[in-house]
Amino acid sequence: MPVFHYLKKLFVIACLMLGAAASAYSAPKTVLVVGDSLSAEYGITRGAGWVALLDQKLKQQKIPATIVNASISGETTIGGRTRMPALLDQHKPDIVVIELGANDGLRGLPVAAAESNLRAMVGMAQEKKARVMLVGMRMPPNYGRAYTESFFNMFKKISTETRSPLVPFMLEGVADKPALFQQDRLHPLAAAHPIILNNIWPTFSSLLKKQ
Repeated sequence: MPVFHYLKKLFVIACLMLGAAASAYSAPKTVLVVGDSLSAEYGITRGAGWVALLDQKLKQQKIPATIVNASISGETTIGGRTRMPALLDQHKPDIVVIELGANDGLRGLPVAAAESNLRAMVGMAQEKKARVMLVGMRMPPNYGRAYTESFFNMFKKISTETRSPLVPFMLEGVADKPALFQQDRLHPLAAAHPIILNNIWPTFSSLLKKQ
């Protein structure tokens, strides 16, 4: 094959591949984030949290998506479950990110109750044809091995049974670094949120392409 025709063929293939990648994100999406203080920018400058950083990343990559951050500091799974119908009706999201459970765990509430609430939220979103991504959490070891393991495994169980992608632990690479936390030792500093986004992005971007 002449060199010119060979290079022309490679160019055409490259263009087709780029077109396919672009088309994966071609339709505008609405992303609803329902979380607690970890997503509501508690104690940090507005625009420094991982949800705002996600919005910036989407804009930088020219991915047409609108982020609605419906997170509330102190929110529990029952609060999210109560708010979910109105949020779905108002925003009609294509993707719902559920980042809840930490406050249930910190209060030592029954894992079964949190699981029931999270399942209900996933079900509501899926009934509206939205895809769901779960964001998992771990409890400190002082809550006891039985409780911490049951709590952590809850997210994987729901993810598997509802076919919802999961970020196992949003504070991976953060939780073991005290310098990345505010004085309360519960809420990450702004410097930790790029790490949180890096934990969330691979699963989220994959889901976005499938939507």
